Amino acid sequence: MIKDDEVKRLVSFFFEIGVLRKVPRAHQQTLLFQDLSDNIASHSFRVTFIGYFLAKELGADVSKVIKMCLLHDLEETRSGDQNWVHKRYLKVFEDEIRQEQLGNLLNSEELLELSREYEQRKTLEAKITKDADNIEQVLLLKEYYWQGSKEAQDWLKLGSGIETEGEKLLFTDLGRQIVREAKNQNPSDWWNSFWTSKRR
Repeated sequence: MIKDDEVKRLVSFFFEIGVLRKVPRAHQQTLLFQDLSDNIASHSFRVTFIGYFLAKELGADVSKVIKMCLLHDLEETRSGDQNWVHKRYLKVFEDEIRQEQLGNLLNSEELLELSREYEQRKTLEAKITKDADNIEQVLLLKEYYWQGSKEAQDWLKLGSGIETEGEKLLFTDLGRQIVREAKNQNPSDWWNSFWTSKRR
């Protein structure tokens, strides 16, 4: 039986992670594009699916990658998100935030160890998780480009044959292959073949 104080801490944590739905992603400032659906929770959701498929294909520990994907931006409930301009001027005490967020929870050592492993980027699982994070950004930029964002087009360097900064940061060949396809594919391709004039 879990003790009452442990349940209390868990429920507080569950409320805290709900805040991720309210934390807008800071790249909107530099992209000159507002998207109310783009928040840390929606980002982490797609990152987790990308990480799952990368881990399965690359023979990594799938469970570990999924957990890392869920944890990778968790501290932003307290620090907010920062884009590359912000990061030039701000120091965020991520280790301190994660320790305070997770340190008193059940099974906290596993979560803290996974967070440390992700930050160090030495294991295949940590590298896959970071690739999933960067791939999700490319998918989002392509969606913004499709909606007419010239900033997103510049970030993606579409048609130039030049790698973006995000692509240069990828660790895996599969990650690079996925990004190349994402840059070539239209975001609406997945449903275009569904069109029919008939009802079932």
